Amino acid sequence: MHVSWMLSILLLIHPQNGLPLQIKENDDTLAIVNRKDITLPMPGLELVDPFKYEQLLSQIEQQIEVKPEVATLSDSGNIIPEKVGSKLNRHAFTEQFFQYYFNNRLSTLEVPKIRVYPKVDSELLSIIRTKRIGQYITYFNSRNKARSNNIALAVEAINNEVVFPGEIFSFNKVVGQRTVEKGYMKAPEIVKGELIEGIGGGICQVSSTLFNAVDYSGVTMVERFSHSKHVPYVPPGRDATVSWYGPDFSFKNEYNQPILIRAKVIGGMVIVFVYSSEDINYQPRKITY
Repeated sequence: MHVSWMLSILLLIHPQNGLPLQIKENDDTLAIVNRKDITLPMPGLELVDPFKYEQLLSQIEQQIEVKPEVATLSDSGNIIPEKVGSKLNRHAFTEQFFQYYFNNRLSTLEVPKIRVYPKVDSELLSIIRTKRIGQYITYFNSRNKARSNNIALAVEAINNEVVFPGEIFSFNKVVGQRTVEKGYMKAPEIVKGELIEGIGGGICQVSSTLFNAVDYSGVTMVERFSHSKHVPYVPPGRDATVSWYGPDFSFKNEYNQPILIRAKVIGGMVIVFVYSSEDINYQPRKITY
């Protein structure tokens, strides 16, 4: 039986009043644990309180976790290498922790870690940037500073996104909620056929540009809605409206290779390219207006 499943039934018949356990990462103390701090109040017995032990694990995890960073492409096309992250090795930590709890063999515990690798590394990125399978360009008035700002933020969010085989890309999930705290500004947007000022106005041009680029590449559309009135940056019926509390734009990569989204703003242009590897077995879609 694994130690992690025994937390609620382990008991000490002869309790030992050992020294506090210092939990360290290198020379930094992350926590100091006394036995009484994680013991259930049961006279004559010592039971580990699973709730308090879980709190201890969560506290340590929050302090030591380093999230991995995927490899990306710079504006000039150079690969920016990935960064490996790390997290708490819960199993190894628990085994060592109970050496202290039952036998007082330890007074200091160095936190064991597991390396966490990003899903996109330099090798993969170098392979899937070789074949262009879709592209699209739309135009906007760069003198409208608020709208231009919102477009740039959304473009930055989708740039370098990799969609693996069988994976669904969601515009709302990738871009996230459009808020003032994230830098989005009020700009004109269409709501129920009316042009109003709203936080994040303009990002539908980004989702529409992306839709046309990936549609040319032949991916499977999952969710797409058109605006309630015509928008000037794409032909009729070729837009993809999005809203945090409303419609999303999403598609599924059913090809045999990952696809890479490259997006940029140049002047008054939103440019989206879709790439993959030379080994992709894909069927471009013919678009007629």
